[in-house]
Amino acid sequence: MTNLPTYEDVAAAASRIAGFAHKTPVLTSSTVNEEFGAEVFFKCENYQRMGAFKFRGAFNALSRFSPEQRKAGVVAFSSGNHAQAIALSAKILGIPATIVMPHDAPAAKVAATKGYGGNVVIYDRYKEDREQIGRSLAERHGLTLIPPYDHADVLSGQGTAAKELFEEVGPLDAFFVPLGGGGLLAGSALSTRALSKDCQLFGVEPEAGNDGQQSFRSGSIVHIDTPKTIADGAQTQHLGNITFPIIQRDVNDVLTATDAQLVECMGFFASRMKTFVEPTGCLGFAAARQLKAELRGKRIGILVSGGNIDLARFASLVAG
Repeated sequence: MTNLPTYEDVAAAASRIAGFAHKTPVLTSSTVNEEFGAEVFFKCENYQRMGAFKFRGAFNALSRFSPEQRKAGVVAFSSGNHAQAIALSAKILGIPATIVMPHDAPAAKVAATKGYGGNVVIYDRYKEDREQIGRSLAERHGLTLIPPYDHADVLSGQGTAAKELFEEVGPLDAFFVPLGGGGLLAGSALSTRALSKDCQLFGVEPEAGNDGQQSFRSGSIVHIDTPKTIADGAQTQHLGNITFPIIQRDVNDVLTATDAQLVECMGFFASRMKTFVEPTGCLGFAAARQLKAELRGKRIGILVSGGNIDLARFASLVAG
């Protein structure tokens, strides 16, 4: 596929979002370093505005709207984090926002999206097609559709998190990034190959929804039914037409983690590192833990993608 985004697009996105997106912290843990026998760096996007990396891509995309597009408004579909990111970015930029969200989306994510001024349209993720609903709304009302991952400006913005990590800690030997539709992984891949070209890059998705792994290993996009997993940010059915070729070209492998492993990591983050991470945000850490023996003596990056989960849900999962 021609005209795929490049690292230059990530660098341009970094300039656009500067002063609006947070430069998130990189945390370390002596306990984790000891467990791994390695240096491990956590890029904590749970401290990003609206609680996830999605703000980077949403703001970058909306900041490029023409005056006509800004006046008409934006429509997006999302289980929560992209929804909040679009709603907040639209509020900052003065753009009307309509967000298509599943009926079972976390209540905190729906409330936050509405709180940012988003007009929420509810659908059934197991029976209806959110992409078709989004397209219909866009056509009917003249809105610009910004999908959560398969969009050049979105993935370029999302790649700025990895850019910041490499600029802060230098080259890495291995880097673990959560994988849903592939925007974060594709953007991270562009930054990785530009700033730490020999780094082993791994995408990580829920075991119940390993469409990315199947796609990566078969060489073509595999479509699955909506997976049942606590990692609601990675309940995607397929990779994107823009994200997949970048992943295929620049990623070393796609791994998986079970829901039980994600819960274990959530508990560790909360109890030992005093940080609140949603299940999807734990994917990278969960996979890295499985590969500890191979990572000894290395410098490891783990992208923590977000921290948006209802408190009661978090407590029930961790208390288990």
